Amino acid sequence: MRGLVTKLVSVLIIYFAGFATAIYMLAPVPKSQARQSHKKGFVYSALKSDEFAKSFNQSMHKYVDLGKNAAFDAGKFIKQKLNEK
Repeated sequence: MRGLVTKLVSVLIIYFAGFATAIYMLAPVPKSQARQSHKKGFVYSALKSDEFAKSFNQSMHKYVDLGKNAAFDAGKFIKQKLNEK
């Protein structure tokens, strides 16, 4: 039991560290630092642009819809198999 708790706490720490990193990368920067974007290169401009946010939003909605469809199909398949018994 103790090993399971240790693993769970470790996984939660790693998960929230990754989540905090994602928020940090997507957070807006002060205007004084925004003028230095040419020094930071492509990655900085791609992460901070409105186009990236819109593209990310569209992709997330596409994959959520795909997941809903897959769950619906799986539910139909399971009901069909249960009715055969």
